[in-house]
Amino acid sequence: MTGGFELARLTSVAPRTVWPDEALHFTPWLLENADVLAELLGIDDLVLEAAEHRVGGFRLDLIGRDQGTDRKVIVENQLGRSDHQHLGQIITYAAGTNPSTIVWVTTGFREEHRAALEWLNHRTDEDTRFFGVEIRVVRIGDSPVAPNFELVVKPNDWEKTVKKAATSTGESASAVVYREFWAVVLDRIRDRYPSWTNATGLNKPWQPIGTGISNVQLLMSWFNGVLTHQVYFSANAEENERRYAILVEHRHIVDSLVNAEVTWDPMPDNKAARIIVSSPFNDINDRDRWDEMAEWLITNQERLREVLTRVDLR
Repeated sequence: MTGGFELARLTSVAPRTVWPDEALHFTPWLLENADVLAELLGIDDLVLEAAEHRVGGFRLDLIGRDQGTDRKVIVENQLGRSDHQHLGQIITYAAGTNPSTIVWVTTGFREEHRAALEWLNHRTDEDTRFFGVEIRVVRIGDSPVAPNFELVVKPNDWEKTVKKAATSTGESASAVVYREFWAVVLDRIRDRYPSWTNATGLNKPWQPIGTGISNVQLLMSWFNGVLTHQVYFSANAEENERRYAILVEHRHIVDSLVNAEVTWDPMPDNKAARIIVSSPFNDINDRDRWDEMAEWLITNQERLREVLTRVDLR
């Protein structure tokens, strides 16, 4: 007893008691719980998009991207201590996918492999970062088990480059700006088109709105620093490819309705596909122009909704 409270003990749990098989249990769990990794790495906008991604004759455990920069992220999992085979695999996968962020997850790093990741961080350019993550699972008393991963290798400049500015809400400075911006946009949308959405503003660079078509979203997004509106397909790869091909076939409808720069992106290395309509706005911190930005988003969403009305994607 301490100060009238009974203190429980924090105990470790073997990861394989939670995830018996890496491919069948751990990798799918991490795909569905990317926020655990995002918080650890300090990448607020991490999205893991696919498991068992083919790289030549091999299969990478997880591939995704940092939505804030649209740069690729790859993850190689190992439910065991680090070994030479997985070190070779992760370098092979990096060569085949050209990511900016490479993450190796193990239950423990041998000193040689930790040193190898640190050497790679020293030798590669500033846009390439290697991380080493050790899997930890803990519980307090009889509580449910919880992941408590540990970052054991990170780039030398990571703590300097990742924005850690905290606010009273616990959000980063950029997250606060995103949330406030989307609140302005969504309020304007609901005033004019209340049936479009009842969403509340995210603290991310993107804000999705449904279309009434399964796995087809209208995604408002700050993409590579530019405000965009996207038609985003997020079903399985085959269905996304089918719908994207239909839209390409009816490209003349898009061109006739959308009076802005349009980028056609089949996203061949991912399970998604999209078209991107770019705005002239490239500074979210220009609050004096937020009303203009909101108007641009609404106008182009009107046009994109008209496209989806004319083109049958079901």
